Amino acid sequence: MEIPAALTKMRKEAKLKQTCMAKLMGMTRSNIAKLETGRIQTKAEDLLKWCKITNNPEMLMILYAAVDVATPLTQMITGFIRLGGII
Repeated sequence: MEIPAALTKMRKEAKLKQTCMAKLMGMTRSNIAKLETGRIQTKAEDLLKWCKITNNPEMLMILYAAVDVATPLTQMITGFIRLGGII
């Protein structure tokens, strides 16, 4: 599953509108829409926060497994530490 589609699916399953998700993420609704359509790239930190907000740790593992090996692992670890550990 592609990240933009996964973001939309997680948000909808959590019954959150884009405006509410934007507030929880500290972003604009426009940026939420851009993340969900792939017009802007999702940062590891944002992905971790999104999974935490939507209470979806299993999707995090699915997406993590599909991340291109060229993605620096330190980005994933840094985002994980900033969010306070295990989701």
